Amino acid sequence: MKTLAPSILASDMLNLGAEIKKIEESGSKYVHIDVMDGCFVPNISFGMPVISCVRKCTDLILDVHAMIVEPDRYINDFISCGADIITFHIEALDNERIINAIELIHSKGKKVGLSLKPGTVAEEIFPYLELIDMVLVMTVEPGFGGQKFMHDMMKKVTAIKEKITQLDLSVDIQVDGGINEETLKISKKAGADIFVLGTAFFKSPCIPNAAELLDE
Repeated sequence: MKTLAPSILASDMLNLGAEIKKIEESGSKYVHIDVMDGCFVPNISFGMPVISCVRKCTDLILDVHAMIVEPDRYINDFISCGADIITFHIEALDNERIINAIELIHSKGKKVGLSLKPGTVAEEIFPYLELIDMVLVMTVEPGFGGQKFMHDMMKKVTAIKEKITQLDLSVDIQVDGGINEETLKISKKAGADIFVLGTAFFKSPCIPNAAELLDE
């Protein structure tokens, strides 16, 4: 399923309900929620109260991106707050804890995403592809909005897409960082399915139309 996943990190938090309504009106299927702890990445963002508030506002898929140390400690909390997809970083845990976290999330009936920082090679995700639902390829260094899109990450997207096809799996590829109308097209051509928009969505003079952007 190709869709936009607008990130509320770039939204007007004083009017969060109205901002969520914009996402619904755009035809997007996901609400992307960045959780940052100031340790795994050098910024602090949202926690459980914000996820709970968003859940009350919408029936859209809540796509929680955990940029935190020891993300497995918070899986039950994310789910209790209404998360539908929990994405954590492959760099944050060792192999055993990654497997355990994947199994726990699936046991709760939720979907799992694994994310790669720009410096992590595509091959690191290959052993987990048969266990997860989504791969998030960061197209900027995680932690801050408004960064410039890293074009060289498209080789990583293509390599992962080729491996998914080779294994005949139904795993989505999400891209996050510097995504706008131009870089969305580039990412889509490389093999991405889900596109996280921040500034390009919420600061646009008109609500972007998901169908129009994805059909181009």
